[in-house]
Amino acid sequence: MTAPLSLPDALAQLPEEERIILSLHYLRSLPSQEIAQMLGVPEKSVLAVMASGKARITALLGLG
Repeated sequence: MTAPLSLPDALAQLPEEERIILSLHYLRSLPSQEIAQMLGVPEKSVLAVMASGKARITALLGLG
């Protein structure tokens, strides 16, 4: 069994869109509405990407 990844390594494995949105939200503390405006996408899209990205990074870190 392989060891879980570090947070930077796990982030590096995410698709670019997930990495950007999760970084803006969790590392820069931006709300989903502001991220949506910055990226020119609907807020629902940002929320969906946050949910899928959070699930993926949780799995990569061996937390779920």
